[in-house]
Amino acid sequence: MVNSLSQLPEPGNPPRNLWADARRRFFRNKAATISLIVLTLIILACIIGPWVLPFDFDAADWDAMSAAPSITNGHYWGTDDSGRDLLVRSLMGGRISLMVGVLATVASVTVGIAWGAVAGFMGGKVDGFMMRIVDMMYAIPYLLIAILLVTILGREFYLVVITITAFSWMDMARIVRGQTLSLRSREYVEAARSIGVPTLRIISSHIVPNLLGIVVIYTTVTVPGVILTESVLSFLGLGIQEPMTSWGVLIADGTKVMDVSPWILLFPGALLSITLYCFNFIGDGMRDALDPKDR
Repeated sequence: MVNSLSQLPEPGNPPRNLWADARRRFFRNKAATISLIVLTLIILACIIGPWVLPFDFDAADWDAMSAAPSITNGHYWGTDDSGRDLLVRSLMGGRISLMVGVLATVASVTVGIAWGAVAGFMGGKVDGFMMRIVDMMYAIPYLLIAILLVTILGREFYLVVITITAFSWMDMARIVRGQTLSLRSREYVEAARSIGVPTLRIISSHIVPNLLGIVVIYTTVTVPGVILTESVLSFLGLGIQEPMTSWGVLIADGTKVMDVSPWILLFPGALLSITLYCFNFIGDGMRDALDPKDR
């Protein structure tokens, strides 16, 4: 009795829970914390910057074409070969790339959770049929189909998101399916089945909530992958099109003139690299924070 009472929380101290412990461990990780701060600053700059800076992202300054970075003319990051301010275009490109990354990630994670949870919970022939579809999707050359979809459907913003989503949900589906296979035999799931709770209700109320930890970790890993995919498509001329821009478009433009105007490649490339590193460090921090072996 003494031992059991000693394990109870002291009066005035709230009981510890998974998310409070995870938050505490996450902020003890210096790399993850710094990355979160830097990423937040980049996101705020991409959102606010194009509104407060004195240049439009598609406006040309004919007196400063391919101008090097300078304080005197107001083009702090220089201009491109059309006289457009590179700082504004980099921030606008970041806004587009981050929007594609977030929207495509949310869509792919949602599809992956639904597909994997249903396949893992139903099991048997349903599971086999659904996962064979995933295997078939893996066998299709991603870049080739992406090129075909973008060429047929067009290169609008939402079509780029749909194209990336169509081939980025399979990993999530496999991860969720594996976790669901272990969760469906738990006592609380069996109890819900025994009292006649509908299958979809069990999946949404008992299976999916217990997958949030792995979903959060995987989401932080998926976002940089999606941003990089959009950048590759835009670099190849299959993504975001002029006059709109993205980091991939800016990097593609910079490679053409890197010998004479290296800043056109340097600054957007640096922003993209820093953002990807931040997401990766945050993902590592989330993985360590939610690891049950460290609790």
